[in-house]
This record gives sequence, structure tokens and C-alpha cells, in this order.
Amino acid sequence: MKKTKTNDKKMEMLRVEGEMTIYRAEELKQMLLAPLEHAAALEIDLSAVTELDTSGLQLLMLAKKTAQARQAELHLVRHSPAVLEVFELLNLAPYFGDQLVIQPRA
Repeated sequence: MKKTKTNDKKMEMLRVEGEMTIYRAEELKQMLLAPLEHAAALEIDLSAVTELDTSGLQLLMLAKKTAQARQAELHLVRHSPAVLEVFELLNLAPYFGDQLVIQPRA
């Protein structure tokens, strides 16, 4: 996971790399929630996520609820095919409120 800070609006950007699974849940939880303690906005780049299981999905939902409770913005961007597959299957785009770019199936 890579962090980038932009000072103009207290926005932080994270790029999640690799699996978002039960095996990394504790590590990912810390990294997703820590910026929400002080940032007014958090953007999470999901383009390098190779696998998303229910634990990873729960962490994204926890980050969304934490951001809402702290009156901060949370945006998920550049969804990988693995993320899109889960979001499409469970119809989660409305929950997160971010635009998904889903490629038409052949």
C-alpha cells in the first residue's frame, strides 16, 4: 500500500496493492483507517488489487462508515477487475457511491 498526502484539502490517497483478503486483514485495517483520523478526504486506488474476499470487502465498508462518522469523504477509484467482479456480483456501487467503469462482456 502506498500513501500520498496532498496538503491543500487535507486529502490523502492510498493505493492498495495485491490481495485484500483475510490473510492481510489486520495490516489493511490499520492502513485504511489511520488516515481517517486526521484527513478530511481519503481516496483509495484499487487498480492493483488482485483479489477481494469478504474480509477485504468488510474493510472497505468499515472505512466508508468510519469516514461518514467523522464527516470525511471516502472515494474508491480505479477499480481492478477483481474488485469490479465482487462489486457487480453484490451490487455494491450504490453503497459506496463512486462511479464504476464496468467493461461490457463479450
